[in-house]
Amino acid sequence: MRIAFGSDERTALTDRLVEELRSRGHEVFPLGPPAGEGAPTAAMEWADVGREAALSVARGDADEAVICCWTGTGVSIAANKIPGVRAALCADAETARGARRWNDANALCLSLRTTTEALAREILDAWFSGEALEPAERPNVARLEGRDDGG
Repeated sequence: MRIAFGSDERTALTDRLVEELRSRGHEVFPLGPPAGEGAPTAAMEWADVGREAALSVARGDADEAVICCWTGTGVSIAANKIPGVRAALCADAETARGARRWNDANALCLSLRTTTEALAREILDAWFSGEALEPAERPNVARLEGRDDGG
């Protein structure tokens, strides 16, 4: 899977998240400071990181996004402004599991302040657990996209 990974700062957690995603076999495209010094996106702020990661998903350049900022709220707000992106701020594994199962979320947002490495692994396990959108929830997701066709 192709993952757009964005953060407005580079931390031990962001480095670990990129490593963890790659170890799971995903192709990771870092945005913002995790892209490294000299990268075109290295100096992005949270609003831009959230938007660019979401645009990567909306354009089809990435299948999903994982996006971080201090609280996770800013990047989730920015990402949810992009049509076709359903960003979920997840502070625990069950919220991540539910965001996929009931909301068909395609962008995982995390707080750099409260997410430990162990918690991040649990959240990623739940996010990638493979539970598909429940059929009964398709009409709700369709309404988010401005459709009334239930899917």
